[in-house]
Amino acid sequence: MLRIFKSMEGRLHTLDGIEENSWICLTDPSSEEIMEVAEHCNIDADDLRASLDEEEASRIEITDNYVLILVDVPAKEIRNGNKAYTTIPLAIILMDKMILTVCLEDTIVLRPFINEKVREFHTFMKTRFVYQILYSNTSAYLHYLRRIDKKREEMESRLTQGTTKGDLIELHELESDLVYFATSLRVNGVVLDKLTRYERIKQYPEDKELLNDVIIENKQAIEMANIYRDILNGTRELFSSVIDNSLNNVMKVLTSVTIILSIPTITSGLWGMNTANSLPLADSPYGFEIICGLTALLCAIVALILRRKDLF
Repeated sequence: MLRIFKSMEGRLHTLDGIEENSWICLTDPSSEEIMEVAEHCNIDADDLRASLDEEEASRIEITDNYVLILVDVPAKEIRNGNKAYTTIPLAIILMDKMILTVCLEDTIVLRPFINEKVREFHTFMKTRFVYQILYSNTSAYLHYLRRIDKKREEMESRLTQGTTKGDLIELHELESDLVYFATSLRVNGVVLDKLTRYERIKQYPEDKELLNDVIIENKQAIEMANIYRDILNGTRELFSSVIDNSLNNVMKVLTSVTIILSIPTITSGLWGMNTANSLPLADSPYGFEIICGLTALLCAIVALILRRKDLF
């Protein structure tokens, strides 16, 4: 999808054609849209397609006509039947007269700009717009990291109700989410550091301050991702301990039941021996009832002893 925006009279307007100081927003574009923009803006079509490859690495490339900034942005997906998070590339192409973005989906990073939720956002302030996009990206990472930690807290609160297979799968997915985020944030940090050294990108004093804020926020997101990974590892150990404890309790109960059931088995085995007039109560008309009663009493006594020792 090809959309063109331009800031005019303090508002963001949608245009029918590409103009100077406009923002060209490509979302999962078709081949025709890519070729149209490439020809009109004199951009290599391969650079426009770069962000459409989910495995594309974050980087900065400088050509004679434009600067390509490729970063990873957070996104949602369905993995193993559960809602999960991943990262996808976002290309920002900075030109002298306009700015262009390319992404596989309508990302949460660009949505605030389209909805005019960002202060002091103007498409003609291109360098500042780039840094505002990068700041929105780090904010999105922080938002999703907090949601991941909230999911972990919800899983811990359900531990008292028992652990299911679904909980273990969800825990694994959260660990995968944090690995994706931590890796992408580190690579994005390298790109941000390079931005501070490239003279090709015009640096205004207020924009430098914004870029420094982006770098600080990105470092904070990296630190949060690492902290949440450590906490999640502790949660995994907690789950493992709960499962082991539950298994021990089950084995303890089964062992106690086996001990109790062995009493009537031994008793019936003794009185079932084929020896005449050698066992007590063999000639009594109430022998069977007496033996069953004594056996039940003995089982009850053993069960009470095991109960007091917290073994049953």
